[in-house]
Amino acid sequence: MALPRITSRLFPKGSLRGIRNAFPSVTATIQPFSLFPARKQAGATRKTEPLVGLVKARRTIYQLGKKSPVPDSKIEELVNSAILNVPSAFNTQSTRLLALLHSVHEHLWDVVIHVFQNLVKPGAIPEQVWQTQTLPKLQGFKAGVGTILFYEDPAHIKPFSEKFAPYKDQFQPWADHSNAMHQYFLWTGLESLGFGANLQYYNPLIDAPVVKLWDIPGEWRLVAQLVFGSPEGPPGEKSQKPIEERVKIYGKQEEDTSTSTG
Repeated sequence: MALPRITSRLFPKGSLRGIRNAFPSVTATIQPFSLFPARKQAGATRKTEPLVGLVKARRTIYQLGKKSPVPDSKIEELVNSAILNVPSAFNTQSTRLLALLHSVHEHLWDVVIHVFQNLVKPGAIPEQVWQTQTLPKLQGFKAGVGTILFYEDPAHIKPFSEKFAPYKDQFQPWADHSNAMHQYFLWTGLESLGFGANLQYYNPLIDAPVVKLWDIPGEWRLVAQLVFGSPEGPPGEKSQKPIEERVKIYGKQEEDTSTSTG
């Protein structure tokens, strides 16, 4: 068989042991490789299973509480990981995040409640709807641990629109795509930490007071708000449309499950 002859030339007898003894800290991190694709495929499947599990577990949770399963430093690490690792078109890096925790998070939702109260007075929102629907929902958000606000900074989009004129109308939609990836990353990441969460869109009604309270540049554009806390209730029922109507795959090859006996 050819393989032993090849490996003996590359690694003479005893050489690997000598390398390991000489560089223990380096060789300890070296993982054995495989020449057999089937084994690689099995390993890849095992690696994707935790990710798919989190994707399935991430659901909209409205009943939130203040029991945080992790220290605040873990939330900060997750937010920083989103900013550092989520991609953006042309590497514009235009997404901005504002994380509000505990009492500061509560203050945000007091502000939102105040904004809506001002809409009730002139009749823009009926009193009954306010008392039975809107106010309880806002109080439910306030009952959580924190809120992450997602922004876009147009100052980092405009130069690319000018430089690449044929695509100038696409850079804002592309920025929104990246912003949505930040939202999804953090929503799924918070699920992995043991939180429940829901995504809200109270912009532009709350833009002005938030800018003033937390010294946000006025040109930043608020996109969404991710509210999170301890999950105190189950997600609602979720119906799914047929996969066949939503996915098309061409060129798929059947897996070769046969094994060689040598």
